[in-house]
Amino acid sequence: MLRASLPIRFVAGLLAAFLASELTSARAETPRVLPAGKTPADKRLEPLKNFDSYFPFEPYSSREAWEKRAEQLRRQLKMSLGLWPMPTAMPANAVVHGKVERDGYTVERVSLESYPGHFVTGSLFRPVGKTGKLPGVLCPHGHWANGRFYAENPQRVREQIVQGAERFEIGGRYPLQARCVQLARMGCVVFHYDMIGYADSKQISYEVAHRINKPRPQMEGPDSWGYFTPQAELRFQSIMGLQSYNSVRALDWFSALPDVDPARIGVTGASGGGTQTFILAAIDPRPTVAFPAVMVSTAMQGGCTCENCDYLRIGTGNIELAALFAPKPLGMTAADDWTKEIATKGLPQLKQHFELLGAKDNVMAKPLLQYPHNYNYVSRAVMYSWMNKHFKLGLPEPIVEEDYKPLSIEELTVWDKDHPAPPSGEDEEKRLLKWVTEDADKQIAALLPKDAASLAKYREVIGGAVDAQIGRTLPPAGSVTGEKLSEDSRDSYILYKHLLRNTKDGSELPTIFLFPKNWNKQVAVWIDDAGTAGLFTPEGTPKPAIERLLKAGVAVTGVDLIYQGEFLADGKPLTATREVPNNRAYAGFTHGYNYSVFAQRVHDILSVLSFVVHHEDKPEKVHLIGLGGAGPLVAFARAQAGDAVAKTALDTAGFRFAKLTRYTDPNFIPGGAKYGDLPGAIALCAPYELWLAGETQMPAVVSATYQSAGAAGKLQPHEGPAEGRAAAVVDWMLK
Repeated sequence: MLRASLPIRFVAGLLAAFLASELTSARAETPRVLPAGKTPADKRLEPLKNFDSYFPFEPYSSREAWEKRAEQLRRQLKMSLGLWPMPTAMPANAVVHGKVERDGYTVERVSLESYPGHFVTGSLFRPVGKTGKLPGVLCPHGHWANGRFYAENPQRVREQIVQGAERFEIGGRYPLQARCVQLARMGCVVFHYDMIGYADSKQISYEVAHRINKPRPQMEGPDSWGYFTPQAELRFQSIMGLQSYNSVRALDWFSALPDVDPARIGVTGASGGGTQTFILAAIDPRPTVAFPAVMVSTAMQGGCTCENCDYLRIGTGNIELAALFAPKPLGMTAADDWTKEIATKGLPQLKQHFELLGAKDNVMAKPLLQYPHNYNYVSRAVMYSWMNKHFKLGLPEPIVEEDYKPLSIEELTVWDKDHPAPPSGEDEEKRLLKWVTEDADKQIAALLPKDAASLAKYREVIGGAVDAQIGRTLPPAGSVTGEKLSEDSRDSYILYKHLLRNTKDGSELPTIFLFPKNWNKQVAVWIDDAGTAGLFTPEGTPKPAIERLLKAGVAVTGVDLIYQGEFLADGKPLTATREVPNNRAYAGFTHGYNYSVFAQRVHDILSVLSFVVHHEDKPEKVHLIGLGGAGPLVAFARAQAGDAVAKTALDTAGFRFAKLTRYTDPNFIPGGAKYGDLPGAIALCAPYELWLAGETQMPAVVSATYQSAGAAGKLQPHEGPAEGRAAAVVDWMLK
């Protein structure tokens, strides 16, 4: 019997071992939400938006809704252009010289400093025989070769005259001068100023400003850099921003001239000059009449590096940017180019928008589709009539452009032996950005809160920037839905697998909920670099810190943020983010139209928080944890989450945006280094409870905001080693 029983016992033991092994194997894998090999059906995985995409504008239903949107959009614009906050205005030190007398007008050469040592150059046209305060018109020129010095091919001019596009050979040969001459003869003071890299503006070359197509390693130092580099993008420093600030500074000087009426300021330009026209009109309240020619459309938004920068058109387009000028008079022309559909796509919506604001007759677009891209005589005539009407000049219509004697390059150029050209080249580019960086750093440092009033200012500037960088706050109830795919009851908790969907951005997030059977109405949203896998050991059981929370009755939520976990078909971590295809390597072509992966991951955290906070089970407290690489994401999400989060724990791991060397880094976000870097965003967590690790010492701005908010006791620094931080967080949470 004994011998007979031995084999039976042996077999039984083997069977038990086998069953145990199978059970362990079944649970040894980290839980997945979707079947193996399947990735989320997330809309954000579709091709990126670019300047050739479609950009419709839907008018708002109420003035109040539009005013709220307009405030947000102007802040986004100013931030994207590097003008939030506005740079410190220095003396213009304008030099006006070389007056030339002509029939009914004079022309002078002008140079003025926008930034110290960086010059705006141009031609000042004045009418003869006019007194008092006169209307003023700023004329940015666009991408015509040589800018103010532009001269059309004589044969091409003759063809244009035959086609009816031009009236005179001189006007057709020098069309940029032509509009300035005619406006001056109409009684306006006109400043025709150079775009960067054109005519006399050569401190930064045309090739750099408009045609750069590859990185410049010599311009990418950590302490000294030029445009189109990661350090510049981390501070919203762009040629588009520089050109826009030049426009603002030109307006500063121009509107203060003794013969210019600051209440009657017009702006007009075509193509790239049209871009500068509606951008200046959008960000500065002083222009009263605008006429961007052949630029505003729902189609191509501007294909040059000087017309693009990070965040400029995320969630918006040129039609809506032009709408920011309402209810002031906005005139436009269209041609046989990307603007050709303005009559049916864009103008009807703008008319509805202007009518909402009580000014339905203050918007107009004249399609001149018989001509290619231009600012020809026919288009200029439409503009003259618009200025005549809205400046109330009282001139008889039609206004006919007359012939004139053009100025030569020698008569136009600002720089001569008595007025030598300033330094140019790469060293000058670096010097300029060094000044811009130091000025911004001083302004941000001056915002360090000392009391409730200065804390409010800090939140206005830094909080306003973070709000624009992320582009959303906690989604409202009902906007994030959950589809439960399965549930698995375990010893002390239930494991739920969900797909969360946000109707705003089309996201679909694999999410795991660990629900303790003794739930205490608290939820911890645990964000990890590994996504949902970060909740589990390699054996598929909850990690010790997670297990402790569950035993204490705290539910735990994990999520695969975009390009984490189940988003990765090959399972390899994301090392470089997608770019818009373009033969010019420039962050603005991608991040001018699409949120960075960093921002999208913050969106995902906010989506999960919204689903949890608004869940029908009504949790009483929701906490947010981000350790290791997830800490920076959690800092930005906490800043945007308001009262939705009770306790926040984050580990920075010493991360700083300024240390990044690629704009394709998954942790890159435009402007990340400008507003106090990561500590600047962490400071916005005040006055809520915060556990902070990963810093060698508490950042001064974080201490200052908590002190100023009267919440110093809610800030908990942690100095322990990295491997013990998860346990330390749980200790703090369960107090």
